[in-house]
This record gives sequence, structure tokens and C-alpha cells, in this order.
Amino acid sequence: MSNAKAGVGTLFRRWNTTTSKWVNISEINSITGPGMSRDTIDVTSLDSTGGYREFITGFRNAGTVALAMNFTRFTYSLMKEDFESDSLKNYEIVLPDADNTTLEFEGLVTELPLTIPADDKMTADVTLQISGEVTINSGASSGLT
Repeated sequence: MSNAKAGVGTLFRRWNTTTSKWVNISEINSITGPGMSRDTIDVTSLDSTGGYREFITGFRNAGTVALAMNFTRFTYSLMKEDFESDSLKNYEIVLPDADNTTLEFEGLVTELPLTIPADDKMTADVTLQISGEVTINSGASSGLT
């Protein structure tokens, strides 16, 4: 039997420095990312053998996180505040697995488009650029109850 889980119940949270507590960002329809990647450096030389290029590792990039959200004034205002800030903010994704796995990271809001269709819900699709490493924890170590 598979141990796969549906994404329903996943939380996206932002650290509030004033209250020193995580704040849930509600009305999220889907989360894409972190989209991690790694650079490689081509070190192929005239001494390389076998007819294959040779590579070593370069920098890692934790990538971006994209949030597809229903528009609410509170959520949009919070994300706009982060967009206007030049400071990194702390975020976490809490997965609905048995361990309450969290993916914690610092990031910047880089995109905040608002979509207002005539015949559908209003949405805000937020993109966050992650700065540094994504840390994976269990709910017990992140203070989740």
C-alpha cells in the first residue's frame, strides 16, 4: 500500500516578528516549489578521457515557491507588505503527513499579480524567491502543535 498523501490540509505560513508566531496564509489553492536546482561547472580538458565531458558542482539555488491563491484583502495586503519590503521574510510549508513535515526558508516576494476575471473568482498568484537553504523539519522541532 502506498504512503502517498493528498495535499489537502497543507499550510503555508509566514513568521510574524511582532508576535513571534507563525501566521497561516489562507485561501491557497496550490503551492509549487521549492524548485531547487544546482549549477555545474564544465571542467573538461584536453586530458579528459573516454570522450565525455566532466563536471564538478557549483552553486545551489533553492529556487522559487509559487502560491496560487484566492484573493482576500488580508492575504493580499500581507503579501504586498512583503513585496514592498527589502528584507528577507521567514516562511514555512507544513505538509499534512504523519510527521507534520515543514519546509522552512527565507525569501522575498518577487511577483504579486492580481487576476480579476468577469466570470470567475479573483486570484493572486504570488512568487517568492528563496534565499539560502530550505530546511526540512518535523512539526515537533518547529513548534507545531
